[in-house]
Amino acid sequence: MAAGVERVGILGGTFDPPHIGHLWLATLAADELGLSRVLLIPAAHPPHKRGRSISHAADRVLMTRLAIANDPRLDVSLVELEREGPSFTVDTLVELRRRHPDVELVLVMAADSLAQVDSWREPDRLLELATWAVGPRSGTPLPSRANLARRFGKAAVRIHLLGGPALDISATEIRRRVAAGRAIRYLVPRAVEDLILERRLYQP
Repeated sequence: MAAGVERVGILGGTFDPPHIGHLWLATLAADELGLSRVLLIPAAHPPHKRGRSISHAADRVLMTRLAIANDPRLDVSLVELEREGPSFTVDTLVELRRRHPDVELVLVMAADSLAQVDSWREPDRLLELATWAVGPRSGTPLPSRANLARRFGKAAVRIHLLGGPALDISATEIRRRVAAGRAIRYLVPRAVEDLILERRLYQP
């Protein structure tokens, strides 16, 4: 990275709901790579989740804002909700590069997302548009540098592997627990839990 260039993390997701795993991944990336901030970007129409109903965008945005309210390094971007069509990450990075030409973008993801990245639109262009920060995910080991080099060639040096504990938390499991009337405290920030209960989200 060039001296003096601001480095901003990009963490996309459905955030249905946002949970401690999302916040930990964003914090881990910010800490290890010296990011000035990390933008959490709720997806409008996630291509990999077609056919599954997701909560209304307004609820997901509000939960995400509540989740990060006490962390000045985290922010919410509505870039994917402001455009029509599927929420392809490559389109998001192109738009953010247009809006912030002097900022270095760092695409933050967990190891399970990296394992599926070849199913994303234009994965090699993604690596041209942003460096990647890949964090641990329970059940999916981080790849070796040799495997990254075999897949991405010289561009593999733009992929950072983050160290730290992997939190075994998923939004799917949280929704199931809510539907079953079981506790989710400490899996999500307290304000998110309160909103889920208040609006009866994920109730059968």
